[in-house]
Amino acid sequence: MAREDNIAEIFNISRSESDRAGYIAIVGGGLMGRGIAETAGTAGINVLIIERDDESAGNCKQKISETLDSEIQRWALTKSEKKSILSRLKFSTDLTEVAECDLVVEAVEEDFGLKKSIFRDLDKICGPNTVFVSNTATLSLTKLADATSRPDKIIGMHFLNPVPKVPLVEVIRALKTSDLTFKRIKKFAEDLGKTVVEVFEYPGFVTTRVILPLLNEAMQVLLEGIATAEGIDTAIKLGYGLNVGPLEMADSMGLDEVLTWLDTMYHELGTAQYRASPILRRKVREGHLGKKTGQGFFRYDESGKRIENYQ
Repeated sequence: MAREDNIAEIFNISRSESDRAGYIAIVGGGLMGRGIAETAGTAGINVLIIERDDESAGNCKQKISETLDSEIQRWALTKSEKKSILSRLKFSTDLTEVAECDLVVEAVEEDFGLKKSIFRDLDKICGPNTVFVSNTATLSLTKLADATSRPDKIIGMHFLNPVPKVPLVEVIRALKTSDLTFKRIKKFAEDLGKTVVEVFEYPGFVTTRVILPLLNEAMQVLLEGIATAEGIDTAIKLGYGLNVGPLEMADSMGLDEVLTWLDTMYHELGTAQYRASPILRRKVREGHLGKKTGQGFFRYDESGKRIENYQ
């Protein structure tokens, strides 16, 4: 059975309903949205990506194409496979086009008001059986579900960056998420090739809650002049067998995102380990947000590769 047929079966999608039947929808084509779309397309699943305007949609498509080109360059993908993946991705600026998609993934920035507004609009557009997924890292899914008439069909999927390469996804149950919704999303995640960790809603879930204090403390060590950024990352990376050090990891996540997560966690839990280091706030004020701007705790080229010996 083809992977898109499997998804259609799971979500009871009738292909005759419209040209969007058999698709999943992703609202937001930023870093995480692109990663989820690429992963789904690679798994043989048709994806409708909704962006705010034509320029953003074009930029999303271009960046996905560039990422696939990078995979071709390292012989992990062929040109024909790239063409096949891109053929499964459709782009639109019209949110109403998700009406026939029985699975909608929200992947916009970590802004509760924006996410709630999107869920409210989706609730009016989509049929009563449509499942809504949020890719939030810290926000309350139960509160997001309050904006809809289907709290049993609201669930979280916390993918980690880079989505195509990290084999994990946290599937987060809101207070009223049904067992059927969880089973459906677990199967969908497995079809994407991910290992699923079931998580019950709590600020930061598992991965974000555990990693943020490490990142924050590494920044504080740098601020206090105990070691250089290079020294800190080398010590933690080699000392604990990590693939990347905490400062470069923060750069990869986006320092503005890390700051937002820390502020949310500090507001929710009030514990000191989530009080953002002043050096992080300074970096964000300066617009040095990590790999996406070419500079954070380290410098990066246009492809996101770190420029060695340049801090």
